[in-house]
Order: sequence, then C-alpha cells, then structure tokens
Amino acid sequence: MPTSQQAVKRMTFEIHMAKSQGLKALKLIHGYGSSGAGGRIRVESRKYLDTLARRGVIRFYVPGERWSIFDADAREALALCPALRSDSDLERHNNGVSFVLL
Repeated sequence: MPTSQQAVKRMTFEIHMAKSQGLKALKLIHGYGSSGAGGRIRVESRKYLDTLARRGVIRFYVPGERWSIFDADAREALALCPALRSDSDLERHNNGVSFVLL
C-alpha cells in the first residue's frame, strides 16, 4: 500500500508519460478508502488534480462519481475522447476513479 505522497508521485509520472505519448485521456484508479469514507490517497489525488488543472497541466478531470452522460464535464470528456464511452465505469458512480483529460 503506497502512502498518499507516493501515490501522487506515481500519478504525476503517469500523467507526464501519457501526455508525452499523445494520449487524450487517462483513467486513474486511486480507490475510495478502506473505510468507505474517502481515503487519503483519493483526497490527495483530487487536490493535486485541481492544482494541475489550475496550472494548465491538464485540461480538467471528472471524478468517477460524476462519470455520467448527465454531467456536463463528463459529456465534454466523451466528446474530446469518444473511446471513453466504452469505459466500464460510465454510469456506475465509482468514487474510486477519476478521468483526466490531457
């Protein structure tokens, strides 16, 4: 089990690798915490994604619990990367994942 600091470091690496490979989107599986109340890795990952979005490193991200065709950001993500329509978490409201648009 990584610490939240290790997880954010790994996430940073994966985002930079995905961008360098020209990918449009990335699905991050950070889990939701063993207590079910929002684990530290989930919370810290999303704080960091907020920072990356403000800095312009990523376009935006969509938390898994909002990953639905009824969410405006999710619809924009699906328009930018149509392959995301086949993601198994669409409409599952999975708070253990986040979708990052690069």
